[in-house]
Amino acid sequence: MLKITKVISILLLFCLSLILVIFIIPTTRASTVNILQKPQLISNAEITDDTDEELPDGYEKLEGMFTLYRNQETGQTLMEIQPEQLNKNFLCVITLESGIGEAGLISGIPMKDFVFQLRKQQDNIQFVLPNLNFRTNELDPQARSIKRSFSDSVLYSLPIEETHPERQTMLIDLENLLLGDLNLPSLEEYLPYDYSIDETKSYISDAKVFPLNIELESVYGILNEDYPEYLESVPDSRAFNLRVRYSFSELPINNGYIPRLADERVGYDISAYQDISDNNHRQPFVRYIQRWNLEKQIPSAPLSPPLEPITFWIENTVPIEYRDAIREGILMWNKAFEKAGFVNAIQAKQMPDNASWDPADVRYNTIRWSTTFESWFEGFGPSRFNPLTGQILDADIILDAGIIRNIKYGKIGSLVLQNQSLAKAFKTKDGKSYNPCVLDMYSRYSDNLETEAEANISHKNNDIESIIPQSLQAKYLYSRKSLLSNSHSSEHLCFGWNSSQQLAVGAIGMDVLQNVRPYSTEMEKYVNQYLKYLTAHEVGHTLGLRHNFHGSTMLEPEQLNDISITRTKGLVASIMDYVPVNLAPQGTTQGDYFPVVVGPYDEWAIEYGYKPSGIASYIGEKAFLQDIASRAVQPELSYATDEDSYDILDPAANTYDLSSNTLIYAQWQLDNARTIWKSLEKRVPRSDESYSDIRVMFNTLFSYYFWQIYDATLYVGGQSFNRESIKYANGRLPFEAIPVEKQRQALEILDKYVFSEEAFQFSPDLLNKLAPSRWLHWGSPVVVFPLDYPIQDRILLRQRGILRSLLSDTRLTRLRDLELKTTPDNVLKLPELFDNLQNTIWSEVVQSTGGAVEISGMRRSLQREHLKLLISMVLRNRRVPEDARSLAWYELRQLDKDLQKMIKKRGKKMDDYTRAHLEETRDRILKTLNAQLESN
Repeated sequence: MLKITKVISILLLFCLSLILVIFIIPTTRASTVNILQKPQLISNAEITDDTDEELPDGYEKLEGMFTLYRNQETGQTLMEIQPEQLNKNFLCVITLESGIGEAGLISGIPMKDFVFQLRKQQDNIQFVLPNLNFRTNELDPQARSIKRSFSDSVLYSLPIEETHPERQTMLIDLENLLLGDLNLPSLEEYLPYDYSIDETKSYISDAKVFPLNIELESVYGILNEDYPEYLESVPDSRAFNLRVRYSFSELPINNGYIPRLADERVGYDISAYQDISDNNHRQPFVRYIQRWNLEKQIPSAPLSPPLEPITFWIENTVPIEYRDAIREGILMWNKAFEKAGFVNAIQAKQMPDNASWDPADVRYNTIRWSTTFESWFEGFGPSRFNPLTGQILDADIILDAGIIRNIKYGKIGSLVLQNQSLAKAFKTKDGKSYNPCVLDMYSRYSDNLETEAEANISHKNNDIESIIPQSLQAKYLYSRKSLLSNSHSSEHLCFGWNSSQQLAVGAIGMDVLQNVRPYSTEMEKYVNQYLKYLTAHEVGHTLGLRHNFHGSTMLEPEQLNDISITRTKGLVASIMDYVPVNLAPQGTTQGDYFPVVVGPYDEWAIEYGYKPSGIASYIGEKAFLQDIASRAVQPELSYATDEDSYDILDPAANTYDLSSNTLIYAQWQLDNARTIWKSLEKRVPRSDESYSDIRVMFNTLFSYYFWQIYDATLYVGGQSFNRESIKYANGRLPFEAIPVEKQRQALEILDKYVFSEEAFQFSPDLLNKLAPSRWLHWGSPVVVFPLDYPIQDRILLRQRGILRSLLSDTRLTRLRDLELKTTPDNVLKLPELFDNLQNTIWSEVVQSTGGAVEISGMRRSLQREHLKLLISMVLRNRRVPEDARSLAWYELRQLDKDLQKMIKKRGKKMDDYTRAHLEETRDRILKTLNAQLESN
């Protein structure tokens, strides 16, 4: 009986095993692929044949860093995660792959990059951003407390769709991560006002796998059916598509790269963290510069090729005629790398038309050619780096095709569109649109940014001459995160916007002053020099370098057009500055328009970042690096970057200035502008022009003119600021007052070119030529208001800005404090400034002589602005130091005496305008002086 039972048990066991083999195991295997239900592209994938799994119809398997399963028809994309890939650091880079060419949605703009980990939690995979801001030695007991003290960011929890029973791999649906509610990132943050994602029109459109990365591309349907903003570049503003690229790549581990410590005297982008275990330093931060892993083939050789050069591929979309200039811009940096001990550290190669590789592959650095609806975006040089070490891993530079037309023709009537487009990308807190690169002219230095910038935002005039390019640092304004997520994004948008005006000025100057036509050899030189400089500037960013706005101050003004200097030493100390067009003054032979070689600062910075120390520890390199950084005391190695230029302190830390004496250079450019204006009086539109082109030229020069004036105002109350360490500075302190002689020279320039009666003398013929374009169609909005040219309002707007800047609380406070910070004979005191402005602006009254008295309309308007400022100070409606308030009271009393005397003696010799103006002025002064002053 027992024997029979045993046999039956064996038979039952066999049957169960057979059932398991026949039904259960295949079902389990099939379930891995039954979930596969949506698209994927297999071209460019590296596929292996070491699997016997059968995929359902329509699915393809792509094996690389991650294995993907993709259905071409439905678009479903699953990602297989190996057990060893859990809790491992990966880099995610998100890029706007295709935009609409306006509203800040530009192809190639980086949106976000970060390190992430995939962590298993029960039946889910968590998408986690590890907290890299706080670190400690692994052997330090405090390592245990960091996880308790500082949280990671768990962004998403994705269900595990299937688990492979043998490999223990896990499948997640990437649609859950990239589309819908889990959208990575929240794309709505990047869209124009009130647009949102239409999930029914969104899908994963492409997927490619490589050994070190995977590239995913999603198409997002964007919708606003109710009240869409008018978009010029799409057929219907209610809907458009955006393609977003997601790049996942491995972070290198133990690859021999040695982080390098940063020094604030040398401008590199940095990766910083707090070292919890190190209590031996004043600051807990450890700062690494961002740089490539460059090693010598022959470590002992003074000059050696690198083991692996930094190679940039010029994409096959770049027009053939511009490839040489771009190649030269890339290779310009080899001169700097020779100072660091490398030969041919940078290489430039041309992507063939039949290339088998994809520019999306993280293993290739590319120069990409983009096309936008407006040509204000000119170039951008983002790079991806390992935030744990600062090692740069990949870089792609974007150049815009539209810059060529701006360069050749200087016809920037499209700046009207550019202003509107950027305004769609930026909002104030209450939803109003504004262009961050175009604020009211005085908002740059004003005390009351909110009120004055608000006035500019609400200005109904849509003609470009009503606005002036300014600093984007309006304190109360904020921008869409898409344009600020990268440290350079917003700056480069404004770089392109402002550069387009510089390029236009150069083209206009060549046209009017030199009779250079768009297709001439000289114009080709101009185009190629700018493309070379622009490329080199962007390559510099991809090498880790920050802006150096002190770089333009190297040469004396008289050296700027000496090509024996500019083609050896350089036009500027650093091409990481925003360099204006070098337009020679009248009577001087034109030299280089833009830098053609890197400067001394560039060479020094590359030496600091890339010269091998032979020391296998970043801590051990300190003395080696300090020796290089100690040369910062040399004037040509001075460094000032973006945050240094936001203040009105240092005239040398400025954009679009040139030479060691900006005041002389500014006078040259002011005179150039006046000469061009004079030439426009006689200009008759050519066969390919209209009167609207003359208006655009006039406006362009008008903005350029006042840009030079802004530079001059920086000297009044200005101070030099340097980042040198006192240990190496030979007694030089961080702050030094601008010599009083230069401050007085700046005031003389303002008197002559802004506030004097002769400052703006335009013939009626010229003013009556300034007709706007009358084309009215998409892409060419007609100027409806004003149709004519309100010249006096335009001039007053700018005079008001300069005057408010000079009498701002910040400047007056600094002038007062400088009396304590410098010797008595080297200070411009507040009384001198107040007297200077009053004597210049009211010269007809203060310096009155015999004869008839007739004060022009422009002068009366300026005088009212000055009077308004003094009165607001006295009545405490404007925040200023108390000494300034007392001086304003004193100046009003003195002006009243002069007015009383003049009206009494010469009232009968005045025209009605002048007499009414002066008597009203005196009445306002008397009421102010007799008013009850409000207490603080």
